Amino acid sequence: ARGRGAVVELARRAADFLQRGTQVAVLELGGWDSHANQAAPQGALSNNLRTLDATLAALREGLQPNGAWAKTVVLVATEFGREVAINGTQGTDHGSGGVAFVLGGAVAGGRVLADWPGLAKKDRFEGRDLRITTDLRAVQRTILSDHLGIARAALDASVLPGSAALPTLDLLRA
Repeated sequence: ARGRGAVVELARRAADFLQRGTQVAVLELGGWDSHANQAAPQGALSNNLRTLDATLAALREGLQPNGAWAKTVVLVATEFGREVAINGTQGTDHGSGGVAFVLGGAVAGGRVLADWPGLAKKDRFEGRDLRITTDLRAVQRTILSDHLGIARAALDASVLPGSAALPTLDLLRA
């Protein structure tokens, strides 16, 4: 299967596996490279955001019946950021900074955790990109150690080498 329906169905299946005791599911949604017509209502970015919304909704709906959603952490992240300014084809080019979303019943949500640098040209990385203020590995470390109970020594040695000095973030409910 292809398209939006396929990833939404995959989220439903992932929810089923997670309810049965699987601890981690990884879903991938490609097509976010929006170099042109980024703001078009039926363009790739708009369609991907709708698909992401439907995928997360299907995952939540699938995990709610037995209460699994209350114990769930979902990380939505991208492998690269976008440039701040719109390019000549009404899109954005690859950049440094981006965003990650952490959601789920186990998350102390409703907040933005960031050291916001601003969008003025003087505040941008190299005058063009959103400045990176939080290392994504700090988010990953926090989830892996505080939620899944993976030993920090294992994270340091094998999973996220070079990340030992990163801070633990206040992401999860007590």
